[in-house]
Amino acid sequence: MKKTILILVALLTCVLANAQSDSVYANRKKVGIVLSGGGAKGMAHIGVLKVLEKAGIPVDYVTGTSMGSIIGGLYSIGYNANALDSLVRVQDWSYVISDKEDMRNQSINDRKKQNTYFITTGLTIGKKDMNAGGIIKGKNLAELFQKLCVGYTDSIDFSKDLQIPFSCVATDIITNNEYDFHSGRLPQAMRASMSIPAAFSPVRLGDMVLVDGGLKNNYPADIAREMGAEVIIGVTVQGPPKVAEDMGGTMSIISQIVDVNCKNKYDENLAITDLHVPVNTKGFNAASFTPAAIDTLIRRGEEEAMRHWDEIIALKKIIGIDENFHPVIHQPLRPGVLTEKQRVTGFTFENMTPQAERFVRQKFHLNKVDSIDAKLEQQITTTMRVDLFYQTAECRLVPDGDGVRAILSAGQRKSVQLHAGFRFDTEEYATVQAGLDIPLKTAIPVNTEITLRLGKRLKTRAELTVHPRSFTRPTASFEFCRNDVDVYLKGERSFNILYNQFQGELTPINFNLKNFNLQFGVRWDYMHYRNKLGAEDTPELTLRDEHFFSYRARLTYNSEDSWYFPTRGARLNAEYSYLTNNMAKLYVRDAEGNRQGNTAGMSDVSANWRMSFTIGGRFTIQPMLYGRLLFGAVVPTVFGNNIGGEWFGHYVQQQMPFAGIGHMEYIAKQFAAAQLQLQQRIGDNHYALVRVAFGQQADKLKELFDNRTMFGVQAAYYFNTIFGPLGATLGYSNHTKKAYFFLNLGYEF
Repeated sequence: MKKTILILVALLTCVLANAQSDSVYANRKKVGIVLSGGGAKGMAHIGVLKVLEKAGIPVDYVTGTSMGSIIGGLYSIGYNANALDSLVRVQDWSYVISDKEDMRNQSINDRKKQNTYFITTGLTIGKKDMNAGGIIKGKNLAELFQKLCVGYTDSIDFSKDLQIPFSCVATDIITNNEYDFHSGRLPQAMRASMSIPAAFSPVRLGDMVLVDGGLKNNYPADIAREMGAEVIIGVTVQGPPKVAEDMGGTMSIISQIVDVNCKNKYDENLAITDLHVPVNTKGFNAASFTPAAIDTLIRRGEEEAMRHWDEIIALKKIIGIDENFHPVIHQPLRPGVLTEKQRVTGFTFENMTPQAERFVRQKFHLNKVDSIDAKLEQQITTTMRVDLFYQTAECRLVPDGDGVRAILSAGQRKSVQLHAGFRFDTEEYATVQAGLDIPLKTAIPVNTEITLRLGKRLKTRAELTVHPRSFTRPTASFEFCRNDVDVYLKGERSFNILYNQFQGELTPINFNLKNFNLQFGVRWDYMHYRNKLGAEDTPELTLRDEHFFSYRARLTYNSEDSWYFPTRGARLNAEYSYLTNNMAKLYVRDAEGNRQGNTAGMSDVSANWRMSFTIGGRFTIQPMLYGRLLFGAVVPTVFGNNIGGEWFGHYVQQQMPFAGIGHMEYIAKQFAAAQLQLQQRIGDNHYALVRVAFGQQADKLKELFDNRTMFGVQAAYYFNTIFGPLGATLGYSNHTKKAYFFLNLGYEF
């Protein structure tokens, strides 16, 4: 207790001493900090701010453009340099600078869709999309700024209502004039200032269409002077001017065009700068948001500022303060902004239909909610976009009495959501898949999904999903597949089947929670066989056009942190189906294929379970158990067991992967396997994988372990790109007695 009191007394003494020193230097000159634009290179500003704080330089005004407006805006409301350092390092920038939805709290099917397509965009047909104008709409950036600026999201005066007076610059492309933000909504101002033309959609404010301020004033020292700064310290991250020899490609030419156009006022503003800190950002560009790049850029900013240390200390005399002067910390670390709960006095809805408002209120029980945090904000806004199909969704927290009022604001409704994916591999070659999500204008949200796949396996699918306020999503679907499948027996291609599959499925019970999905339904399949090359040599695989009815129950659980390269979590898929010809039984046929009566239907039991354990942050161990057991006197060939390839259900729905087997192998009715995968992350997005598998097969369950054990091993190297995994696999198994090589680019579908 005595120790605590002494610490408090010491802290109070320091505060009083600083306050006294401030009063002594009341007539000192006012200092303005100017931070230039530069995209990711602007992370270097944080390193410079660290050194200025260490030197005890007071900050009276902050101005910035683009990334400089983001760093400067956050600095002006209470994030000191160390807080900013921590903040930028914990962000997932690949998500922040994209329009991806945060699917961590969405259904497994929605997460799967996000990991199938590399292009997803909402389209508003018949109306002008006021959020268009860039490859990226910037909704995740806007949402992040809303969270970080809690308490400053309403319209305010940046000179009076912030801890440090602030201004940032944007460009109005209607008049081609510079627009300086001195008031308004701080998150909106920051978002407008960094709207790189064509890359990010512009911000519309009244009659203005605002884009990146760097087009007019990339280093706004003149704004700091106008605000009252008598001493200006400026930071730039542009690097030396380029020469003809530097123009070696398309991106270098585009970069030069941008740099030249950003020279407006640059020389004049440098001329009024008292201390210029030009950070060397060679080797990095505006999109260098990797953790390693951010670390290096912050360090370079700190190192460059330290090279100016003597000048910084000398500047204190010009300012009119003592060499040992340290100002009162006006911007202490803002603790827990992303996690703290705030008392909420109520919810206000803007630009939303009464049905949509009722849906949100009931889904999240808002009438009973008395507090809100960033997690709940994220869940609500994601639901507004995913379930209610709004182009944009925003949650603003406005002070209201002894708490805050949450204002939920929606943009235009989407007419359709477009998805597009492309993949290439050495077995199917090029494949393209596109999807359209079409919301229906109903009281309860209903979504129609249409999918088209072009390639060796042609597919069209239509699905209707009802999104009631509860966590169930009843679904009806119809699918047509034109399958061209090669089937192998012990490594040799035995035959090729070309057939059309028509499939209709009704799933009235479809429970969805965060990581859990439970389905009960009925399915109809009709197989039309067009060609069976090689089937004459395999009489037991004689195929005839036939239809089937099946009753199905599926359980899916997925808590993995990554769809393709997980480091923690678990995945479970279990399914039981009862297959019939006539809703109750299966036909029995003689050697010639004639019907000889009925027998009980076929029972199909399948499951796979995987867990991930990480050691040391980069090395992951992933054990997996899986198998499929078929029971019944009749097992239709088209539903028999198949193993091989990289994924479950890739070529046909009952396919199971097996290390060392690349093609699809036809095996016995009973199959069980165990697999161990070792995953090593190299750098940020490179992965080395080693997979070992053991399997048993038999025609009868009791004989499962009587046969020789199947063994397979494979090694792979993958690079996780924005287009999906790119890599190569080399494997071998004692079942095929052959090595195989597989090359893949793109998400699996």
